[in-house]
Amino acid sequence: MFDIGFFELLVVGVVALLVLGPERLPMAARTCGLWLGRVRRSLNSIQSEIREELRVEELKRTTAMQKEELERELSEMRQPFQSPQQPRGTSTAPDTETVKPQAPGSEPGEPDARQDTASKDKP
Repeated sequence: MFDIGFFELLVVGVVALLVLGPERLPMAARTCGLWLGRVRRSLNSIQSEIREELRVEELKRTTAMQKEELERELSEMRQPFQSPQQPRGTSTAPDTETVKPQAPGSEPGEPDARQDTASKDKP
């Protein structure tokens, strides 16, 4: 991060020893170490929060894309079933005569003998 080598650290240590003296140097090094530890923990905490926020945003984006895809597929599946509903008793086919089955041996234009006898039996 700071590209500080061994020689630079040695120079800082010698200057600190000369300025602070041997009695206060250990206490200053300890205090400096504690501050550096706090700074590192704070930076790590900030980095982890940023990573977590990015992960949440990615999950939201992925979820939104999957939701859109599912809604599109659902609408495609619903299309065949969304034709206009006809009320019962009406048909969409053109008016045609109902073709009744013919009795064996009768010609297409003649009335069915079975129908005539069935209608005569009823009062």
